[in-house]
Amino acid sequence: MNSTIRISVLVVSVLLSSVVAWITPWNNILWQNSPLGGGHFPLIAFFFLIFFTILWNPLVRHISLRLCLSGSEILLIWIMSGISATLSYTGFARTFIVNMVIPGWMKMTGVEGIQQIMSTVKPYLFPTDSSIIRTTLYGLETGYTSSVFDIIKTIPWDKWIVPLGVWLSLIGFVFLTVLGITGLFSHQWIENERMNFPLLRVPVLFTEHATKGTLWGFLKSPYFIVGFFIPVFLHTLNGLHNFFPGVPQIPTLILAQPFVPKEGLLKGFYKAKIYIYPAFIGFAYLTTRQVSLSLWLFFVLGALMPGFLSIFGLKIPEAALGTTFGPVISKVEEMQAVGAYGVFAIFLIWLAREHLLITFKSFFKKRSYDYEYSGMLHPVTSLRIALVGILGSVTWTVFMGISFHVAAAFLVVCFMIQLVSARLICQGGLPYYTLTAAPSDGFLAFLPTNIFSTSAIYIGAVVQKMAFVDFRESLMPSLFHASALSESAKEKRRFVTGILLALLCTVLISIISMMVLSYKYGIFSLPDTWAVDTVTRVHESAIRLLQHPEEPKKWSMIFTGIGAFVTSLLIFGYYQFVWWPLHPIGYLLAYSSAMRILWFSFFLGWLSNALIVHYGGINAYRTVRWFFIGLIVGDTIMAVAWLIVGFYVPMTYHVFPL
Repeated sequence: MNSTIRISVLVVSVLLSSVVAWITPWNNILWQNSPLGGGHFPLIAFFFLIFFTILWNPLVRHISLRLCLSGSEILLIWIMSGISATLSYTGFARTFIVNMVIPGWMKMTGVEGIQQIMSTVKPYLFPTDSSIIRTTLYGLETGYTSSVFDIIKTIPWDKWIVPLGVWLSLIGFVFLTVLGITGLFSHQWIENERMNFPLLRVPVLFTEHATKGTLWGFLKSPYFIVGFFIPVFLHTLNGLHNFFPGVPQIPTLILAQPFVPKEGLLKGFYKAKIYIYPAFIGFAYLTTRQVSLSLWLFFVLGALMPGFLSIFGLKIPEAALGTTFGPVISKVEEMQAVGAYGVFAIFLIWLAREHLLITFKSFFKKRSYDYEYSGMLHPVTSLRIALVGILGSVTWTVFMGISFHVAAAFLVVCFMIQLVSARLICQGGLPYYTLTAAPSDGFLAFLPTNIFSTSAIYIGAVVQKMAFVDFRESLMPSLFHASALSESAKEKRRFVTGILLALLCTVLISIISMMVLSYKYGIFSLPDTWAVDTVTRVHESAIRLLQHPEEPKKWSMIFTGIGAFVTSLLIFGYYQFVWWPLHPIGYLLAYSSAMRILWFSFFLGWLSNALIVHYGGINAYRTVRWFFIGLIVGDTIMAVAWLIVGFYVPMTYHVFPL
């Protein structure tokens, strides 16, 4: 593969990323169009991949070869635009401004307890000027008729600069830590463990074959054509039905409720849903069979848990869970995820122990780092970056009133969960992922809340929501993907420069974009109730904990212990026995809301993979995989097509889950 990266292409990549960062909040929030990111297989990145491999390069090749993009350049555009789409929505910007203004709004509306809290936290953390808060939440009186440039000039930046600067300093330290951790573990995952990164198979195959000039030969194969036209036909029909109800549709959602009893062993399946997404079937096929089997199998076993408990007469009240900050956790048995994540994080560090030991020895000059590293950054440089980031993050939280040992423990757990989540996404091939329990839920299960200060609970809850909970679009998996893609580039420095510029431009531009949206329309008027509701719930839960302290929760501790024990057994079997059929990450995802959507697609992908390899061998697998790549490409192209339609009509059709 041609692996050069030219300065001119790097500049174009930064410009494209900046445009994506600006337009994403408008597209995703205001216009309610299909998200430009939407997960860890970003829609906008796929658009650029198709544009440059299938349209741009073949056309300009007849004009000048200098205009053609190399494979590494296309992959750089892919990952930079994907990072921009991620951070300018759920990965960062979607709730950033909301988190800062909600405390002031709660104070203005007389929410009980907020006055006392606001008197204890640093005064420059949140805007207190009522006019700023009201304008941000309800918009300017002339906002609808004002241009973007007029609104930018109207925003009182002098009053915003302090809270923005304070919170952005924390975000900067968090991103530095994430970048450093990624560099530390990239060599282990890429070189030592040979992870196949299923979500990268399509862009890598497309750029490789496009560079060789063999891409069209595969795209014209009957396997790809059949796979491609299945989702094209499906979403053309269903999309037209969305606009014209008289057009028939093909159901892609089947409710289990009519077929499952409300009580008994199968009660956990009573509200189960069977989603059929062709692209997700394709990703499951490209994932290793051990992983894809574990993902759907453990979801099914987890759904049996409520029925299993009821058979033994265990009816645990919902109140036993207490106050939690997890995005989806609702039942006490789901606390298994807390123990599972903790044990798996230790397992990841143990797997990388030799590589980490060499890196630490090189850092302290006890030995030289004398072998070629894989990934974007040198491991020793990554360690320095991670240390600066984590020390800066701890210092920031201590300065905001949290004791050192609480801040350090909390942030270490947060970053460990980020590492585990990135592993699940990158190894499991999960285009859609949600965290089950928040980092703080483990502390709240084992410790009485009255031992924590007001700042520890309140500021910790806000920091957690701002940087460590919303994983549907998140930075660390994108950086691990970038590390894997950088292996094909000669100029790794330019590749890294592109990533860093994408990060910097996206953060700054997405904030300005969100501020303009807020002042033009008002946050409360924007059709994004999820952001306001989830942020408000976090602040209210923190206030409730401070007003009504809770004791350690027996059932939460029991199920956390069960989660740790089961994960330990799975890791032992996975590591000790070659024949072991199950992978621990399936258990970690058993209670994720993402698996409620993905489980059936992963079952179909696993079944197809198992049957084809069993009866046809590896050659059949490689040949037939173009059918499943066709499913991915067809599904995603239809998502792009309906996204474009959404720019011109007041309603749209969503191919993927929001």
